[in-house]
Amino acid sequence: MKRNIAFDDKDKKILTMFSQNPNVSQEVIGEEIGMKQPSVAVRIRKLREAGALEIQAGVDPFRLCLQIAKVDVTTSDPGKVLKLFNSCPYFMNGLIISGKNNLSLFFVAENISTLESIVDGHLRRMPEVQLVDFNIVISAAKKMIMPVDLVWEKRNRGPCEPGGTCKECESYKTGRCTGCPMVIARDGWFF
Repeated sequence: MKRNIAFDDKDKKILTMFSQNPNVSQEVIGEEIGMKQPSVAVRIRKLREAGALEIQAGVDPFRLCLQIAKVDVTTSDPGKVLKLFNSCPYFMNGLIISGKNNLSLFFVAENISTLESIVDGHLRRMPEVQLVDFNIVISAAKKMIMPVDLVWEKRNRGPCEPGGTCKECESYKTGRCTGCPMVIARDGWFF
C-alpha cells in the first residue's frame, strides 16, 4: 500500500493534539502551531481525506469495569471466524496476525463467565479452529476506546448461534452466561 501523504511538523502536532484531546478546537491548534484557524481547517481536512486522522467515539471498558478477553486462535479460516463474530455485541475487534496463532480476537462483557461461555460455546466448537488461547486483559498502557451499538432489533437467534439459541445453551441455563442481548431480555447493567 502506498502512502498518499507526507507529514510535516505541523501535521504531526495536529495529529498529536487530536490524539490527546479529540475535542480540541481549531483555534487552540492554530495558536499552538502558529497558524490561523482557516489554514488549520484545510490541514485537518487533508489529513482526514488521506485517512491520517480518524476520530472514534465509544466507551472505555476499564472505566466501566467491563471485562476484556484477548483470545488468540489458530484457525484454517480466519475470515470465517471473523465473519461469525463481527455482529456479536460482545465482539470488540479482531486481527489477522502472523505467527503460531493467526487470529487475535477481543471480546468485552460484564463478567468473565460470559466471556468464557462465548469462547467455549461458540469459538472452540468451530471445526476450523485448532487452538484457542483465552486470556483476560488486566490493564492497558493506553486508553482502549470501544465503539458501541447498544440498540438492536430483537431476533430469534444471535449472530453466532447457527446451531441453537441462548435458551438451549447450558451456560445460559446455569447462569454462567448472561445471554445475547440481541435475542433475549437481559438484566445486565451495560449490554
